[in-house]
Amino acid sequence: MKKMLFSLLAICVTAGGFAQNEKYVKAMEQLVPAVDTTRSVDGLTDLANSFERIANAEKTQWLPYYYAAVCLINKANTLYSMQQMDQIDAVMDKAEPLLKKAQELEPENSEIYCAFKMLNTGKMMADPMNRYMTYGPAAAEALEKAKALNPENPRVYLLEGTDKYYTPEQFGGSKEEAKKLFLLSKEKFLVAKPASSITPSWGLPQVMYFLSLQ
Repeated sequence: MKKMLFSLLAICVTAGGFAQNEKYVKAMEQLVPAVDTTRSVDGLTDLANSFERIANAEKTQWLPYYYAAVCLINKANTLYSMQQMDQIDAVMDKAEPLLKKAQELEPENSEIYCAFKMLNTGKMMADPMNRYMTYGPAAAEALEKAKALNPENPRVYLLEGTDKYYTPEQFGGSKEEAKKLFLLSKEKFLVAKPASSITPSWGLPQVMYFLSLQ
């Protein structure tokens, strides 16, 4: 009888876990596609907040922390394009602990290191003259780690290509080399098979945008 009760309890716990996981996945599925399409400051703020609410409810899941951080980094990039440099640091200060929490949960993950590359680049661009020696190497190191962990990650080559595209030629930039990297990224996007419906798959529209410029 006792054995039967334990079996029933185990079934109930498992069923509850599946139900909770299904609810989490559905909530994430409603938000993840917007990571590739949202570019306004307000839109990215709302999206980051939505992911953070999920993270607070699902504290063992790395993805909502990761996506919240990525949305904030994208928000900082938008502020940079608007020349609102004085607002970037506050956004990055909010993104960084979220990304570190994702890393605590998933220490050796190429996607997280890609995000750290983006984070350090964003911090540097807020004041490039004074911050290059600190954040430039940190960004490069994070990207190399991302590539080492998963050479098939298309976002690695998107980020490499973006660096090459925007860096002046006298400092190692090259539109021609950037195009090769964007083409490589596109190739890897087309064969990539995300592990699930909510694992990172963003970036192909950016690749196509850069290729359209060349």
